[in-house]
Amino acid sequence: MALPSPRSALRRVYMPWARIPDGRVVELPGRGSTYVTDTPGPSAGSTPLVLLHALGCTGLLTWYPAVEALSRRFRVITLDQRWHGQGIRSDEFSLRDCADDVAALCDVLGLDRVVVGGYSMGGVVAQRVWRQHPDLVAGLVLAATSDRFRNNPVEQGFFAGMGATMLAARGISRSRTAVRAARNATGLRPTDIHDWALRELRSTSPWAVGQALSALGNHHSQPWLGRIDVPTAVVATLGDRVIPVDRQLALARRIPGATVHEVPTGHAGCVLQAEVFVPRFLEAAATVDARRRDFSR
Repeated sequence: MALPSPRSALRRVYMPWARIPDGRVVELPGRGSTYVTDTPGPSAGSTPLVLLHALGCTGLLTWYPAVEALSRRFRVITLDQRWHGQGIRSDEFSLRDCADDVAALCDVLGLDRVVVGGYSMGGVVAQRVWRQHPDLVAGLVLAATSDRFRNNPVEQGFFAGMGATMLAARGISRSRTAVRAARNATGLRPTDIHDWALRELRSTSPWAVGQALSALGNHHSQPWLGRIDVPTAVVATLGDRVIPVDRQLALARRIPGATVHEVPTGHAGCVLQAEVFVPRFLEAAATVDARRRDFSR
């Protein structure tokens, strides 16, 4: 029996329609180039909200259903992180570099203080942005994420072996053809949301996913979470089978003063259940924005 093609499988999944923001490739001096969207807010003084995407996705694929709603209050910025979509190509993938890339982009855009929002892997990078660049971060919105991933022997073995498992894909992902395809993936204005989403998914190679997953397995922010000194909101996805909700709530408990915003979605709820997720994320981001004005560092 023939297996369904990725295109036909994707078409069975509900993909909400939303306007896809225009973007451009931005050069980060000394680091490389990445694809960025910068959607203005309601006024010139709108708080900048930098959104970081999930593993294996792109900035737009994770956040496209939310950009329009968020832009009614914020200046909304997305970027493709390293080895994802049209993100920076480097010899190695590290979460530390991803956090430094965010700071470099803010410098290019002339942003002094930003709220950083992250989904899943993006939430881990957001934590590191505060850790490495505390003067840049005015607040955090962490969704469907955790402070540690190797919590039991099964997970430890899985993450330890992931880097070796993906070695076979490395040559493909670093070829000129693959890089060119990744850079062209989001250059077209979509006429069909499923076709566009498929191009976004294909713009990130298996090697990139493996490297990022291995890096996530080494992440452990618990020792310094208690020192986070900016308003923080945790959006907990109650039906999550990838990152159990008890870990998400434990993350919130470890961050002083963090607010919790529960949403009855699974791990892909940012897109597949966007009508439920987006209002809750907007509430969390607005809470952080309101609190930052009176938050004493």
